[in-house]
This record gives sequence, C-alpha cells and structure tokens, in this order.
Amino acid sequence: QVQLAEVGGGLVQTGGSLRLSCAASGRTFSSYAMAWFRQAPGKEREFVASISWSGGFTYSADFVKRRFTIARDNAKNTIYLQMNSLKPEDTAVYYCGAFLGNIVVAGPSRIDYWGQGTQVTVSS
Repeated sequence: QVQLAEVGGGLVQTGGSLRLSCAASGRTFSSYAMAWFRQAPGKEREFVASISWSGGFTYSADFVKRRFTIARDNAKNTIYLQMNSLKPEDTAVYYCGAFLGNIVVAGPSRIDYWGQGTQVTVSS
C-alpha cells in the first residue's frame, strides 16, 4: 500500500515556474515507478511524465519536454515536478501516481495508487 500527497500547486503568471512535490508513505515506495498526470476541466486525465524506481530513467509527454523535469529522492520518499515556462494551457489539477513496470505510461489505467491532486493555475 502506498499513500501519496501532492503539494506545491498555486497561481502563477505565464512564463513562471512552480515545483510540485509528492510525498509517499509506505515501505515499498522505492519499488514503484512514479508518474505525474494532469486533468483540466472537462478533459480526460493525461500523462505528463514518469520516472523509474531508481530515478535513472524518465519519460515525458511531448508537450512538456524541455519545460518540465521529473525527479525523485527515495531517501525522502518524494518525487518532484519542476515546471518552467508555464502556459495557460498547463492549467489543471496535477496528480502523482505510483505503478509497477515499464515507465512508458499509456494512460491512467496503469496507475495503482493516486494522490489527491494539487491545482495549478497559469494566468495569461
């Protein structure tokens, strides 16, 4: 069992930056690959980025490459999403998730555990 809690969302202007954190509880955290998803109003939850259990491999959606960076610190049971050059279309609730297996995530059905989400709003 893994419990996840995201923090770090907020309101930021276009071009600004935010750093999201997702703290995990449970002894098996380091066994899980982790991912960030987001969901805008009226839209499906979409994949943002993922990271292997060791942190050695990452995978990102095309729309966030060179802007967002995923990282993890297994000693702190925490993953991060550094978001730079934010755009209004990045506005969404951001969720972290834990899963097993290949980090090339096809969709939310791969996720075994979800956090409650944190709101990110980018003003134009």
